[in-house]
Amino acid sequence: MARNSADTIINLIAVIVAVTNDTPRVLIVEQNLSGASGLLPSDIDPLSGSSHFSLPNGPFEPRHHPSLESGLRSWVAAQTGLDLYYVEQLYTFGNRYRDPGEIEGGPRVVSIAYIALTHEDAVDKENAHWRDWYSFLPWEDWRSGRPAFMEEHIKPALASWVRQAQSQSRRKQRQERVNVTFGQSAASEMDSVLSLERFELLYDANLVFEALRDERAAKRNSAPPLEAAELTKFDGMGTALVSDHRRILATALGRLRGKLAYRPVVFELLPGEFTLLQLQRVAEALSGAEMHKQNFRRLVANADLVEPIGRTSVVGRGRPAELFRFRREVLGEKLTVGLSRPIMRSSETRRTRHIRGI
Repeated sequence: MARNSADTIINLIAVIVAVTNDTPRVLIVEQNLSGASGLLPSDIDPLSGSSHFSLPNGPFEPRHHPSLESGLRSWVAAQTGLDLYYVEQLYTFGNRYRDPGEIEGGPRVVSIAYIALTHEDAVDKENAHWRDWYSFLPWEDWRSGRPAFMEEHIKPALASWVRQAQSQSRRKQRQERVNVTFGQSAASEMDSVLSLERFELLYDANLVFEALRDERAAKRNSAPPLEAAELTKFDGMGTALVSDHRRILATALGRLRGKLAYRPVVFELLPGEFTLLQLQRVAEALSGAEMHKQNFRRLVANADLVEPIGRTSVVGRGRPAELFRFRREVLGEKLTVGLSRPIMRSSETRRTRHIRGI
């Protein structure tokens, strides 16, 4: 990766999102270890061989890129073959040592991340692959209720992390953090927007692989040989990515979920004509939460987001479903246009609320 200055590299990263067959998908590229920034030697990272999975990225080159976004689009086209449409800037990530090369005296890597919404078009690059978003953040998918491994693995591991605090005040702070992000011990609901906060908590509690990887990188050659048993605690905790790319993915997920309540981003992931069920399934895929059918349709109608086009579509053996289109005019009619802030609920809680019609 080329340097932008003697001490800093500006890196451009794309979180490219699609929803296909009710599954949220993200585009991942496989990078070779040799000469790539943000990657660890294979003796430190036993999960990689000679390559790593990352979000599409590349350096900002002022001589060749008229703007940051043009640089991003150029790198995405080169690495995946895709021509992006909807793109918005997400966040700038510049923490010290987020790139392991900085530990060895290399430059600080400042990454400017973007979200791109698209359809799952075929990619013509062998090292680019569409993957299920929740294969990286499995605790974020509550569409079938609270994941069983949260009760079996995450909950007791976080309880142990709280107990290990050296003082009562520190234990209280840790417990409050757990309660806010994952809910209290008896909680059956979780705020879907706090996806970044949950990943950072799991990182600090050493429950995701990146925590072990970064700890060993900081120790450099003084780290003891890695035992296979050390990796078992990461079973079911999702696929790791290079550097802090999984943290960036969690940031993007929280941004999109929050926007569901005030911006119609969900329509960027739909075809021009769709049924209300398709619209609901895409909203559920992003939010990680099942939505009550009647309530969802009431929200869509009240927001005046869609209009019928006078045709129907037949899917499977069901009755013909009316087709709709997004009313783009609504963007100039209202300051905020969206659905609702998604809440993840256990299966039992959902059944109770559906019976009550709320």
